[in-house]
Amino acid sequence: MKIAVDAMGGDFAPAAVVEGSVLAASESGVPIILVGDREKVEDELGKHRVKGLDITVRHASEVVAMDESPSKAIRGKKDSSLRVSFDLVKKGEASAVVSAGNSGAAMAAGILLLKRIDGVDRPAIAVTVPTKKDPAVLLDVGGNVDCRPVHLVQFALMGEVYAKYILKKDRPRVGLLSNGEEEAKGNELTRETNALIKKTSINYIGYIEGRDIYRGDVDVVVTDGFVGNVVLKLSEGLIESFTSMLKDEIMQSISSKIGYMLAKNAFRKLKKKVDYAEYGGAPLLGIEGICIISHGRSTPKAIKNAVLKAHEFSKNKVNDHLREEFEKNYDLISLMAARSIEKGASASGR
Repeated sequence: MKIAVDAMGGDFAPAAVVEGSVLAASESGVPIILVGDREKVEDELGKHRVKGLDITVRHASEVVAMDESPSKAIRGKKDSSLRVSFDLVKKGEASAVVSAGNSGAAMAAGILLLKRIDGVDRPAIAVTVPTKKDPAVLLDVGGNVDCRPVHLVQFALMGEVYAKYILKKDRPRVGLLSNGEEEAKGNELTRETNALIKKTSINYIGYIEGRDIYRGDVDVVVTDGFVGNVVLKLSEGLIESFTSMLKDEIMQSISSKIGYMLAKNAFRKLKKKVDYAEYGGAPLLGIEGICIISHGRSTPKAIKNAVLKAHEFSKNKVNDHLREEFEKNYDLISLMAARSIEKGASASGR
């Protein structure tokens, strides 16, 4: 199936998006529909060798700005490149959407146009993070800032499927992010989630702390979107600052420069390991379709890897496996949801 790419989304669109899509089509043969201003998109395509590649252009006259209200943009701009991309999936003309544009609008479009998978209350944005060992998945990272225990349990189930079929983990280890490993630690949300998640079919290892994320001893890190987004942005800032400080230190003396030259290959490998562009983008898990949300500053390499990730999601039938996992735990999730609604009604009554 074809991948619909929002050609107008992102800080460097359409140039970086078109180039990244061409790279993906050249590397894997994946068929692509570039959605956006036809004249601008075709002008960018003219700068690359596209003969023999399965790339078509679908015109869209509007663009969703990064600072627009997500729901208003999706409902009001029906001919935006983002909305048209999702419409292609809804109509069955494409199997996935890739966008580096307004992430809130992408999430809104996924929920409003494609709907949720049965059993999912809150779709979650999942990112692949580098660790000392193998990559792990962290979710949610911004889609849901206010969560109830049932939502975090659903994130855990979705994260397990992601780790199993995309990261190729046979039995993913799932941990709940907290402020300590002891059972008594955490807040009301984490303590209730901890008690509930133990009843599911997943390989749950209990609480983990922030320092555990990058050690590689856990494959899925579960948290609410507020904490997850802080962790993600802190990690990005730390990597950028560390890289900058290291460069400054290397330039301080001749001996440092010589040391860098001797260890250049190791530095190159480390840079690749922590480069967000290598991971492409973050899937929006829990919707009836595939959506990969890329970084707003995505380079052509990042777009290429996002398209390839979307293709991998489609090829590995990740949503089918998500449905299976939720069906397996359907009774438990339904009970948790009912209790969550009852508790919310009781709280509002007070």
